[in-house]
Amino acid sequence: MPPPEDTSQPRLATGCRWGAETKPGGEERVILFPEGAIKLQGTGRQILERCDGQRTFAQIIEELQSQFVDAEPAKIRADISQFLEQLRHKRIVDY
Repeated sequence: MPPPEDTSQPRLATGCRWGAETKPGGEERVILFPEGAIKLQGTGRQILERCDGQRTFAQIIEELQSQFVDAEPAKIRADISQFLEQLRHKRIVDY
């Protein structure tokens, strides 16, 4: 599958949604999909929370580059692209 273009608008795929998993320390957000659930933390969660079908791939990159100013911009772009491609392959994200 091709990587997202700057104008792509990533979103959760049909049949996927945010849910909550109750743990002794509190609730954690998870992505529910037909085959199971994925718990995302840290940067992965920050990326996926921005995949609302409104923001473009370029906007998501820009937001995260401004948050992680010490990281190399090209690496941020490559990492986000790879992450979204993996989720698209698993049919969790569409763009």
